[in-house]
Amino acid sequence: YRKHEWDKHGTCAATLQILNSQKKYFGKALELYKQIDLNRCVSELLGLPPISNTLCFFQMTTLKEALTRVYGVTLKIQCLSPEEGEEAQTIGQIEFCFTKNLELRNCIEPKGGSKGMQTDLQLGTGELSVCNDTLPTYYPSKVQ
Repeated sequence: YRKHEWDKHGTCAATLQILNSQKKYFGKALELYKQIDLNRCVSELLGLPPISNTLCFFQMTTLKEALTRVYGVTLKIQCLSPEEGEEAQTIGQIEFCFTKNLELRNCIEPKGGSKGMQTDLQLGTGELSVCNDTLPTYYPSKVQ
């Protein structure tokens, strides 16, 4: 898995001095992960304890607005569509975007969309897609 991530993403990032080795690339990723602390942030925003099995449904616009307030940038949020007989979509991925100086920036689709990225993002059997703002949304507090 690490080799795949390095080959696909790290070798592009390696043009930057601060990310020009696997150790620097993955080390910086872990540092940013701890700094951003998304799970704690979302748990607090949704009123969940940090480790919870509670099902929490919310409006997508509420989460988007809250995350933008906390981080000061627009994030890219993708969902798994509701399965047959269900009404709620599930958060599948929340993506942060950075400048070359590793500062948070707004996530904006490149001109022409991101079809190349969209086709290979999968979680389980469903494909990730743009979240529907009108559907109830579930944030899985534990990855299974």
